Amino acid sequence: MKTIDELLADGVAGKRVFVRADLNVPLKEGVITDDGRIRAVQPTIAKLAEAGARVVVASHLGRPKGTGTEPDFSLAPAAKRLGELLGAEVAFATDTVGDSAKAVVAGLADGQVAVIENLRFNAGETSKDEAERVAFARELAELADLYVGDGFGAVHRKHASVFDLPALLPHAAGYLIATEVGVLKKLTAEVKRPYVVVLGGAKVSDKLAVIDELLGRADRILIGGGMAYTFLKAKGHEVGISLLQQDQIPVVTEYMERAEKNGVELVLPVDILASADFPDIKGGTPADFITVDADQIPADKEGLDIGPKTRELYASKIADAETVFWNGPVGVFEHPDYANGTRAIAQALVDSEAFTVVGGGDSAAAVRILGFDENAFGHISTGGGASLEYLEGKTLPGLAALEG
Repeated sequence: MKTIDELLADGVAGKRVFVRADLNVPLKEGVITDDGRIRAVQPTIAKLAEAGARVVVASHLGRPKGTGTEPDFSLAPAAKRLGELLGAEVAFATDTVGDSAKAVVAGLADGQVAVIENLRFNAGETSKDEAERVAFARELAELADLYVGDGFGAVHRKHASVFDLPALLPHAAGYLIATEVGVLKKLTAEVKRPYVVVLGGAKVSDKLAVIDELLGRADRILIGGGMAYTFLKAKGHEVGISLLQQDQIPVVTEYMERAEKNGVELVLPVDILASADFPDIKGGTPADFITVDADQIPADKEGLDIGPKTRELYASKIADAETVFWNGPVGVFEHPDYANGTRAIAQALVDSEAFTVVGGGDSAAAVRILGFDENAFGHISTGGGASLEYLEGKTLPGLAALEG
């Protein structure tokens, strides 16, 4: 995989460099609530601009219908924030490959940066029809002379700007992707042990493939979040009205048996915060909950966070680790009464002397929302789905394209 430093060594002054970034930031009433992904790609963009490139930044945001502009999914707020971080004005095109994009790119001087509108406003970006994708990629290629892939959060997608466009232009990996891949190698090919994995999130089905792979790699797997209740049910425990994927019980049972056979310690919650009502996240109204042993959840209640004994247990299981990977909150962390489990996991990583990786997505958001110093972790990934698929052993289309 050619690196951006090699591209810079060849000279980029005066050249139009298309940077496929991941500016898919959360917005609330048009205001960015977490700019982590913009800050993550800033070094690549800044370096290219300093070298005199005419930088064309492109990204997706959310899941628009692909039928044209949708104001709620506009990249305008991300473009404004990027300009603030760069300390320079960033031009903004109100379309992807139309008159606005062509005019904005044509108007760039050496060292200037532009952002084009949400790529997913064009159906060709995400089309499963290869011809339609390639046609859109060719239109994008007309805006640039070189391609830099630095949107790690999208490399597991076979999309036009991620997979097809690199084949049409000289290409290289940006600093963020190089960092992310280097970290993932430390979780696969170069693991220091004990290797502890913490998996949370809502659905066990989202994590089955990575658990399957980790049963041959990890020393301990700690389970939390909504997915834990399918494991508890598989052990014969009552889980009340907790989130449950009944159809996954057979495979979860098989995984627990395989973990024991492989000598992998699979750790489940020992106590739970349970309530008859899902919390008022928006209003933050105090929740009405009880703390119960994990095998004593009342039939009319659902588990919403791990309990204090589990928090202590999991912290002890992380304490002696040399490598820790965490993906997925272990409770409804968006509500203060159910944030303590996720906070305890984050704190255990901070306290650990291990190489710690927060695997993107909601767990990365939780770290920031709960006020942790990002520098206290070994790495906070910008791509939860991409990280998981890499750990599953899958070939990621965006990385394959950059290697081609």
